[in-house]
Amino acid sequence: MALLDELLTRIERQGPLTLADYMGLCLTHPQHGYYMAGDPFGAPRAAGGDFVTAPEISQMFGELIGLWCADTWLRLGSPDPCLLVELGPGRGTLMADALRAARALPGFPEALRIHLVEVSPALRRQQEAALAPYSAGRAVTWMDSLAALPDGPLLLIANEFFDALPVRQFEQTADGWAERVVVADGEDGLAMALAAPSPLNASLIPPGLRGAPAGSLAELCPQGLSLAAYLGARLAQQGGAALIVDYGPAVPTAGATLQALRRHRRHDVLADPGSADLTAHVDFQSLAEAAEAKGARAFGPVEQGVFLQALGIDARAEALAEAAPAKAEEITAARRRLTASEQMGSLFKALALTAPGLETPAGFPERHPGRDPT
Repeated sequence: MALLDELLTRIERQGPLTLADYMGLCLTHPQHGYYMAGDPFGAPRAAGGDFVTAPEISQMFGELIGLWCADTWLRLGSPDPCLLVELGPGRGTLMADALRAARALPGFPEALRIHLVEVSPALRRQQEAALAPYSAGRAVTWMDSLAALPDGPLLLIANEFFDALPVRQFEQTADGWAERVVVADGEDGLAMALAAPSPLNASLIPPGLRGAPAGSLAELCPQGLSLAAYLGARLAQQGGAALIVDYGPAVPTAGATLQALRRHRRHDVLADPGSADLTAHVDFQSLAEAAEAKGARAFGPVEQGVFLQALGIDARAEALAEAAPAKAEEITAARRRLTASEQMGSLFKALALTAPGLETPAGFPERHPGRDPT
């Protein structure tokens, strides 16, 4: 209740909170933020938690990401040094699996300078322990944001990172687009309300949604677009590639997708702030456009199942099953969970952002549907 009391006091003194402000405080408040103290990740590889990410389902996911990075490094001309960066590394599982797989390419592990963007002290400790066997004695650098990242060619991984960035929501009314805000409900709780419509709001709405009928909702992630623009400019100027894997539609649609998850179940977004994960669907098209506007190329999004199969997950699953026959059924189930369309395979997508001169990265078609990435 400590965060709820602080939010109510802030609303009383400063007025309603935007959803973005509310979401940011719930997730990263220094004392009471969801990600700041506990371990929210749960999976067959580590029971418990509030949600499951692909790296915790199977080592195959992180291994294939590691091989994708190695292949991309070759396409970049094998730069040494090369910055390997992960945004929101969780327990460090993905990076550990990726670094283990990276050993297959001579020279690649030695060229890497590992940087992790993580705000949670508790998760940083877990990441340090997870990476110790695979970092080959090289220091791992932790950062609160990309602002401290040194210059140089970049390989960046962002798995289920953009979905946790704060979003704003707007509703079309008879008087124009009004922003949804968080207010006190008068009974020691929180409620949603609409701020007054503003012409500025309309300018923020994607052009394809501006004429939506009354009652329509639009959800925006300014921080995500800003980050994509930063990556686009960085890749265009210094070289490299970024791989974004997250969930959401290939083409943005009207509607609100913000949800809270606790113990693998839906939770009231406004109840017990700081106790549940808050996520929203990622607008891949807008991220791609923001990066391209700064000079980068964008490939995808492609469905996660299609992407992983193109990288060889079926062959990897067969090899693991042959090496450990007693776990063959478990390995097959994990592969299916990651790739089947009715599970994670179609809801999750992969998007690649690259330097302008880089050829099409592994796992992606030559052209983005509806856009020429050249």
